[in-house]
Amino acid sequence: MSERQPKRGTVVRGIISAIHNFGVFVRLEGDPPNSRGTGFIRIPELTWDYFSDPAEVVHVGQEVFTEVLDFDATRGQVQLSLKALQEDPLVQLADRVGDVLSGPVVKEVPFGVFVLVAPGILGLLHESVLSRQPALGEIVTVAIAEVDRPGRRVRLTLAPAG
Repeated sequence: MSERQPKRGTVVRGIISAIHNFGVFVRLEGDPPNSRGTGFIRIPELTWDYFSDPAEVVHVGQEVFTEVLDFDATRGQVQLSLKALQEDPLVQLADRVGDVLSGPVVKEVPFGVFVLVAPGILGLLHESVLSRQPALGEIVTVAIAEVDRPGRRVRLTLAPAG
């Protein structure tokens, strides 16, 4: 990478050079070919979609366009985001309160379960509306009760039978 400090919001091109459980290194355009990479994407900045392993989202050698979030002069590392260049799926769901959807249970928590209701969107089905705890992977039919865009939360209820 050149000696210029990348500006926040700039879109840069690079190649995925390493994938770890804590994030992804990117060799930015202008980096030496054998470098580990001066760009870094934290796990939450990879995609809006639900995933369990970053290798499900990107692969070593893949060319990517990312947005610069920050520049760490001490490390000489650029914080990047793939997600910033993707449309936020919550925007499309915001006006769908009352809609009935089906999706798999993807996470159990002490106060309920999270259901994947659309790509990139997990909704909480609180224990107070459950007569039984659905199993991981079980498909449940739910209704959207509330979409809190600033808090990035979707509250679900069980869909009426019928």
